[in-house]
Amino acid sequence: MRLSWLGLLVAVWAGAARAEDPVLVFAASSTTEALQALAPAFQRETGHRVRFAFGASSDLSRQVVAGAPADAFLSADEAKLEPVERAGLARPGSRVDLVSNRLVVIVPVASTLEVKGAAGLKGLRRVVLAEPAAVPAGVYAKAWLTQAGVWKDVAPTVVPTADVRAALAAVAAGRVDAGVVYATDAAQSKKVRVAFTVPEGEAPRIVYPAVALTRGKAPEGGLAFVRFLQTEGARAEFRQRGFLDVSPRKGQPSP
Repeated sequence: MRLSWLGLLVAVWAGAARAEDPVLVFAASSTTEALQALAPAFQRETGHRVRFAFGASSDLSRQVVAGAPADAFLSADEAKLEPVERAGLARPGSRVDLVSNRLVVIVPVASTLEVKGAAGLKGLRRVVLAEPAAVPAGVYAKAWLTQAGVWKDVAPTVVPTADVRAALAAVAAGRVDAGVVYATDAAQSKKVRVAFTVPEGEAPRIVYPAVALTRGKAPEGGLAFVRFLQTEGARAEFRQRGFLDVSPRKGQPSP
């Protein structure tokens, strides 16, 4: 009988330990401040602790597909979510297009450089972008410059970085002439100034989708987190930090 009770206690303890696993959220680096600010409210409202792994969405997507035990994924673009969905790792029905952003050209705060459009990046010695072949901020920036017809001129001067925060840091340190980042990232540094804001009509559609995942240690917590991000309080926090509501696709009516 003692062994039976001991076994029951061990099982109860193990179940409790699993219930206390923090929710692991993989998230685009540009959402760092917003998510960190929201974490205490999420824990108060749901009882779930949460921890974050921030980075380039391209890297985080690969890690999820490779088996990383994340419970939720907030990507800076839709393309990086597609491999996760194809691998069957996204919880059906949980995906939401959460927020949007805008692109800006930034320069060191002391720079006198004036940029009046994409053509203003031609002829500069160094222009920093998050890796334009993979990282969403860089992919968006390349799409903008390509549409404007200047990518071939700017490409030889591009300094690629691991993520958008590294691009921001390069401009802040004065190591480059200019960079293209999200407006929300530019707002994080007093060492840069916005030289040009890309008009919405000239920029690619920027979407941050969020989804609950199936192979983490706290999958129900992951679903709770994605639902929490859709609350008005969470959306207000994103708006306060400069994120935008997601615009409808062309040909679709506004909600």
